[in-house]
Amino acid sequence: MKSFVGIILFFYGVHLTMAQELFIHNESASNTPKGVLGIRLFGNSFTEIDVRRNMFALRWMYGVTPKLSFYLTTSFSNHHGANLPNDFITHRHSGGQTIYYPQQTQKGVTYPLSFNGFHLYTKYRFLTFDDANEHLRVAAFGQWSNVSNAHDEAEPNLLDDTKGYGGGLIVTYLIKRFAVSLTTGFTLPGAYSERLPLFSGSAATTNTTIEYGRSFEYNLSFGYLLYPKKYTSYEQTNWNVYLELNGKSYETAVVSQEGSILEVQTEGLTNGYYVEIHPGIQKVISSNLRIDLSAGTNILNTSYIRLYPIFTVGIQRYFYSLNKVK
Repeated sequence: MKSFVGIILFFYGVHLTMAQELFIHNESASNTPKGVLGIRLFGNSFTEIDVRRNMFALRWMYGVTPKLSFYLTTSFSNHHGANLPNDFITHRHSGGQTIYYPQQTQKGVTYPLSFNGFHLYTKYRFLTFDDANEHLRVAAFGQWSNVSNAHDEAEPNLLDDTKGYGGGLIVTYLIKRFAVSLTTGFTLPGAYSERLPLFSGSAATTNTTIEYGRSFEYNLSFGYLLYPKKYTSYEQTNWNVYLELNGKSYETAVVSQEGSILEVQTEGLTNGYYVEIHPGIQKVISSNLRIDLSAGTNILNTSYIRLYPIFTVGIQRYFYSLNKVK
């Protein structure tokens, strides 16, 4: 009976204090509870010309301590081929000089669904101010990825495009039914290399490397608890609505052949920035089963690694030990 009551109180507390900050696209500064394992299945989809681009991911979440959480994510997508296109490098003549440069790759090419790799994320909450129906929390996060796809744009994405690492800060404030969270961070991507024709149509090959642009991310998330108006049981269903603004600035990619840097002119490989808006809705069942749905588009400039609208779905559940939940 004691364990059963503890479980009810545990999830009831999570339900009351965190429901409207279970953001769909961004992490809040709160943590996975100590000793609790969570699993999340999620993905997104958009249309590129007449091809449907999809990404599917499985995330394992674990609370190591009340302040420290670890996430391990594996993903699959049909965003890239196994190799860069053979015509990725072309050339032109200027006087007696041959100038090699990367050209814009074709959109709407069909690729098979393939395994991307592993993404590790850790979050440490180092500041907490709690009050009745209100709290402020601040956390630091770090991430690492071994993903190494034939990605042909400057913008890095550690989850399913590029390897590398990054980190940042999350500040989340909750008052009654409303939550707001600011995430700022950086990404330092690794490089991708393979042997390609010296230029389009050439029989000679050369080692070609893409060093993706370093990036800075700035995301602002809002959440509001629509239902219930008053809690009577932890089994009550929650309905939450979200509005998330995701922004990123990134540098121009560096493309080289055998160490010689090539001229970059194509839009997808040059520096850029954008802001997207993602309204969404969420259903939380019995404080332990979460279902997400959102649709997003750009409101300032555009990302070159996807087209709009982009749809995101997810389902998440926690698993726990009776001995650990007190």
